[in-house]
Amino acid sequence: MFLEKKNTRQEKNGWIEVICGSMFSGKTEELIRRLRRAEIAGQKLKIFKPAIDNRYSDTKVVSHDEKEMHSTVVSKAAEILKHITDEIEVVGIDEAQFFDEEIVKVANDLANMGIRVIIAGLDMDYKGNPFGPMPKLMAIAEFVSKVHAICTRCGNLAHYSHRTAHSDDLVLLGTKNEYEPLCRKCFNELNNPES
Repeated sequence: MFLEKKNTRQEKNGWIEVICGSMFSGKTEELIRRLRRAEIAGQKLKIFKPAIDNRYSDTKVVSHDEKEMHSTVVSKAAEILKHITDEIEVVGIDEAQFFDEEIVKVANDLANMGIRVIIAGLDMDYKGNPFGPMPKLMAIAEFVSKVHAICTRCGNLAHYSHRTAHSDDLVLLGTKNEYEPLCRKCFNELNNPES
């Protein structure tokens, strides 16, 4: 009698996928889409979000177009590993730019355990600078997808998150009242009017 050997997670090759872009570009929507497909395939998954992000829900990952999935809320990246059990095959992490630098090691550890890691986050802050741990996450990822919004000023592809609210804080959680997506030209015109 022939018995088919079932692969365990440890026998599989893990990897890291990063979904990045500006506000309103569909990062969380794409994260949820990939996680739903894994769920349909019968894979066991776990989703995480930083405690700071409670814009739409305290316990769910929610996209701007109101797609949602239940998540585990953590304050620090290292807490993610405490929630991983042997049956977990896919891990989703939303708003990765808000995590501490430890998220890079956590993502590598998860992938080295044979887990598919899907991470979504802003690649640039409102000033147009690389945001938090995102550059390092993009560097270690096997797959990087940059998604774009549409510039609210001219209709071209947008990849900048222009802050319309008056605040100099690096982290300002917001929605369409605080940010607008802009293309390079429109962003530069608003932020460097003399050039």
